[in-house]
Formats: sequence, structure tokens, C-alpha cells
Amino acid sequence: MITEQRIMKVLISPHVSEKSADAADKAGQFVFKVALDANKKEIKSAVEKLFKVEVDNVKTMTVRGKMKFLRTPGKRPNWKKAIVRLKPGHDIDFLAAEKG
Repeated sequence: MITEQRIMKVLISPHVSEKSADAADKAGQFVFKVALDANKKEIKSAVEKLFKVEVDNVKTMTVRGKMKFLRTPGKRPNWKKAIVRLKPGHDIDFLAAEKG
């Protein structure tokens, strides 16, 4: 069972881009930035509890941080992305979830 504190640590933020908005409209998939140590079961239960929807499946990937060369070379941190597909008939409304 996932606790309320862990839910807030697993899901960091929705990842908003043109590609993720298109996936949400066409395939019912939503993209989230998640904690690096989060697994698929935790992500699934966190999304189901937080947004009160049913999740069909979860795909995860670690996105490597970009190398930057300014005065001194550096690297942005790696982050983990989760693509969550909802069961038919379910949808996430981020504005309503923010108010409630």
C-alpha cells in the first residue's frame, strides 16, 4: 500500500509538451516527471489515488541530462519520465485536480 507522503514524492509534475498533449488527445496517455527511484507499481497506484482514474499500463524511461559547455563544462541532472495510459472512459483534468 502506498502512503500519502510517498504519492507526493513519486509524482513530481506533469510533463507538458506538444508531443505529450497530442498523446493525451489521441491515445489517452499522460506523461509525468517522477522520482528516479519510483517503480511502475508505485506510479500506477499514485496516479489512481491522486486523480481517481483507472490506469491501464505504465511505461517508464530515464532521460539523460544534457551536457552544457559554458565557462566550465557541466551536466543537467538525469530525470525519469512515466507514460501512463488510462483505461477507456477515464480522463485526467489537471485544473479540476488542482482545485480539489
